[in-house]
Amino acid sequence: MTNPRTIKTTLSVFSRSTPRHCFTACMTLIMLTGCSEPTIQKLEGPVQGTTYHISYWSESPVDTKDIKSGIENEFAVIDKLLSNYRTDSTIEIFNSVENTGSQEVGGEIVSLVKIAQIVNRASQGCYDLTIKPLFDLWGFRGDTPTIPTDSTLLNTLKKIGMEKLEVVDETHLRKKQADLKVDLSSIAQGYSVERIGKVLTQKGITHYLVEIGGELKTNGYKPGLQPWRIAVERPLPEERTMHKIVTMPKDAPMAVMTSGTYRHYFDDHGQRYSHILDARNGRPVIHNLVSVTVLLGDPSIADAWSTALLCLGQKDGMTAANAAKIPALFIELQGAELIESRSDALNTLTTLTIH
Repeated sequence: MTNPRTIKTTLSVFSRSTPRHCFTACMTLIMLTGCSEPTIQKLEGPVQGTTYHISYWSESPVDTKDIKSGIENEFAVIDKLLSNYRTDSTIEIFNSVENTGSQEVGGEIVSLVKIAQIVNRASQGCYDLTIKPLFDLWGFRGDTPTIPTDSTLLNTLKKIGMEKLEVVDETHLRKKQADLKVDLSSIAQGYSVERIGKVLTQKGITHYLVEIGGELKTNGYKPGLQPWRIAVERPLPEERTMHKIVTMPKDAPMAVMTSGTYRHYFDDHGQRYSHILDARNGRPVIHNLVSVTVLLGDPSIADAWSTALLCLGQKDGMTAANAAKIPALFIELQGAELIESRSDALNTLTTLTIH
């Protein structure tokens, strides 16, 4: 998948030379290495317009070439399925057929749409997979951001709406409005992390960290029973410093997904416009919430929720997170001060620590 992810965060692994440059910016998650590093195998490379970094180890011998080949093949399958920048991808073929008949898209896309429908309802419509025309309108897909007129914005809003997308069955979707367009980039990277984790599991790897553009999942632990440790970057555009350290669970998979506003934006006549668009009004959010980190076992669900909570803002986002029992870390920027708050589910989460 090669499309710039205009409603998600730019995240990267500390000390890597290639940051995630085409997905929206927020908080950087960093793998902290330890003294057992020489026994950990690593794979990395460009993918989905960003980079991936995988660390793994095994008690028994494994075929590194076979693992790398399996990962590359899986990325190719995902790209063919979800890329909005490939006219032959499954999702773009669906978008190009402008009618209201049932279309086969496969179980993977239907499962992602089902997750998005739940999050859409929980966020009162703030999170929406059909928002693509709005990003095009504001110019966040290209190099020249543009402030649309009110009339143009209202006309574009008529083209979006999750209620216009119907799940027919486990493999088919239907548009209730023929020109509806679906963009899965706000959930696809989490899905990709999960798919690559499954490849490793199939190859007999149970101890790994998979990171794609900063979105990541861990399973197991490092050699010597040491937990994977992740650092969260201070969410300010002028800084690249550590803000929090997450010690991941050793006996359960855990994904860390972050969305934010502090790297991708544009200024016009003294007004800052964030790339985070509220699907309900089609405009950039104007609240002070700069980042949200969601910690869940399922990367796809965590990915969608991190975007939705950031869209809602601290107050409404916290209400939604508590209602859905989502472990989430919120960071607001009030003046020059960063204010941190945690959802109820995060406060009671005992499988990991954040300090």
